[in-house]
Amino acid sequence: MAMKIRLARGGSKKRPFYRIVAADSRMPRDGRFIEKLGTYNPLLPKDSEERVKMDVDAIKAWMDKGAKPTDRVSRMLEAAGVLPKKDRANPKKGTPGEKAVQRAEDKAEKAAAAAEAPAEEASAE
Repeated sequence: MAMKIRLARGGSKKRPFYRIVAADSRMPRDGRFIEKLGTYNPLLPKDSEERVKMDVDAIKAWMDKGAKPTDRVSRMLEAAGVLPKKDRANPKKGTPGEKAVQRAEDKAEKAAAAAEAPAEEASAE
């Protein structure tokens, strides 16, 4: 049986609340789970202690039994210091697109032209 440590959604419409659960990977997201391991409330501020609550010992026990955390849960575990940080390779994420580069070049040209115009007026007088 393939086990996952994942989020199960609760809460009402537009008010999400998640339970961190150990579940069989074949079960639906909000379906049957084996054990509740914590909670996650994304509506709380990021620095709030109540935002993510986890039973770290239980999570480690499930991982020793072979349960794999999902990407989102593994990020929470990395923040808690349970898992080592993974390098996520997306080198193009921070680079601006073609249109943004073109706009920046146009803006730089206009600024250079505006800087030259007062210099030419001052030398003409």
